[in-house]
Amino acid sequence: MKPNARSVAWRVLGRVERDGAFADLALHGALRDSDLPRRDRAFATELTYSTLRLRGRLDAALVQCVSRPFEKLEPALQRLLRLGAYQIMGLHDVHPSVAVHESVELAKTVLPRAAGLTNAVLRKLSELDSAGGIRFPSLDEDPLAHLMQWGSLPEWLAQRWLDELGPAEAAELAEALLRRPPRTVRVSDGADLEAVTNRLRGRRARYAPRGVSGLRSDPVREPGFARGEFSVQDEASQLVPLLLGIEPGESVVDCCAAPGSKTAQLAEAVGPRGEVVAFELHASRLSLIHRQLKRLGQDNVRVLQRDVRQGFDLRGRTHYRRILVDAPCSGLGTLQRNPDARWRLRPQDIEHSAELAGELLRSAARYVEPGGVLVYSVCTSTPEETDQVVERFTRKAAEFSVDDPRPWLPPEAHEMVGPDSALRTWPHRHRCDGFFAVRLRRA
Repeated sequence: MKPNARSVAWRVLGRVERDGAFADLALHGALRDSDLPRRDRAFATELTYSTLRLRGRLDAALVQCVSRPFEKLEPALQRLLRLGAYQIMGLHDVHPSVAVHESVELAKTVLPRAAGLTNAVLRKLSELDSAGGIRFPSLDEDPLAHLMQWGSLPEWLAQRWLDELGPAEAAELAEALLRRPPRTVRVSDGADLEAVTNRLRGRRARYAPRGVSGLRSDPVREPGFARGEFSVQDEASQLVPLLLGIEPGESVVDCCAAPGSKTAQLAEAVGPRGEVVAFELHASRLSLIHRQLKRLGQDNVRVLQRDVRQGFDLRGRTHYRRILVDAPCSGLGTLQRNPDARWRLRPQDIEHSAELAGELLRSAARYVEPGGVLVYSVCTSTPEETDQVVERFTRKAAEFSVDDPRPWLPPEAHEMVGPDSALRTWPHRHRCDGFFAVRLRRA
């Protein structure tokens, strides 16, 4: 059988769930090695990401159609049934009979002995779905089961959000994270904002002053991307560098720079007379930063491989006025873009990320000059990685205090700042990624 969108998606899901591969990298490799036309590539991408996002919901539906425990089916068959279930339940432009037929054809190729079971299960699912017979627990009767099944969350995360947010808001957040992520770009300072907005057939972003959102097609394929007119960057991510309050000509440090979106934004802010020093721990990710800077024509950035926890005295310079620590984290605010992360993450990963963030923050703080600014940000909402990191840091580093970020934000974004002066963005409230950021000023 010649590879098609469905077989590519099935194999990518196997790489993700069996081998622990990252979905975006596995999909990129699979599509690169295939000769699928653009339309089929888009379909394979849709199948892969949506099946991962909705895995909890799909499993809950399939359980109602299988005579044996679903979790005891071999993993390869589970993945095949999920793919078929998504086409039946989630794709209105694929007729259920086509979804069943194509799934059976795929089974004949990759799992011949399971073709009959695939046909029976998916036919039953199609009949139940068309009759409205698939049942999910309501939020009122069983909040935890509702979030795990309809909200497609692992049990530990569903329970955590119930405890932190309450049933209603936890359900809103879970629902928002099941939607396709918004396509948003940041228009470069040297490009005409209105002209780029019109060419991309988008709309001005609500919060980010140089943002354009609502894009229907992949902006990377647009000619303006190669020309450096804009960069793909979520609206929340665009707000974080603003908190530094950069003046042209300054030297700024970006402690955890890859993939380079914020680095490029910092480079624009300091201008040709300024400099950005961008540190990245992992050598394999340095090329991402260089590629971004080359496309944008930015030559005022020094990219260095370094573990910031070990210090970063450079050419005798020991202090900087503005430093950004955009720390590695659990990434719960970006589950729309990284749907495989919800099934990969474990509670202990949050503890590890919080510890790492604290180490990075304490190390970077040593290099902030008196009166200078240190911005700490993460794309997550867990108390361990947000408030608690900041509280521990300011308790030990009394010379730092949380500064009100609103003077450096556009008025539209002031609603994102809480009484504690922290910037918080939420997918269900602001229709962007979930971020936390604080501006810390040294006395």
